[in-house]
Amino acid sequence: MRISTARSEHVQRLRSGDTVSWEALYTSMYQSMVSYASRRLGAEEACDAVSESMARVLARPGRLPEDAAPEAWVFGILRHVVQDAQRRSSRGARALQRSVAASSVDWTRVDDYLVSDEEHSGVRDAFDRLSARDQEVLELRVVGGLSADDVGRVLGMREGAVRNAQHRALRRLRALLDDERQEERI
Repeated sequence: MRISTARSEHVQRLRSGDTVSWEALYTSMYQSMVSYASRRLGAEEACDAVSESMARVLARPGRLPEDAAPEAWVFGILRHVVQDAQRRSSRGARALQRSVAASSVDWTRVDDYLVSDEEHSGVRDAFDRLSARDQEVLELRVVGGLSADDVGRVLGMREGAVRNAQHRALRRLRALLDDERQEERI
């Protein structure tokens, strides 16, 4: 794929560490980065992941490949930071489960404190039943706002494969939602 001269100059400014270019890129991407990370980590941890990602990016701006879409490269780094945080969190969750199992907390009342919108909950439940790959494709495309080409760069897929994967993931999500609605009617 051939990139435009303007895009090439922009990438060169980023590679050289131009703070104005990086600030503009960060500002344009911040909300979609936080949204993507929040889907996987939660709000507070998402902000930390975005900050960690940008710290890694800015520590070595020259690592940005000359032919890369900067947004895809930054999202690729964010994806790795999120995965690292999820691994750390799962280790902490296992330790918490062990300590909870040994405690005398009355967990039967926990659901009294949980309030959620049924429809949101249904979509979230259906989304959670998708494969990890389907979730990631939808999160990068819809939540992250990346193009199919950029998602392909992040996930190591061709643009057409990303579009097909997105179509299949949406079809599966729709089927899961339809199944849930059918179960509610019964």
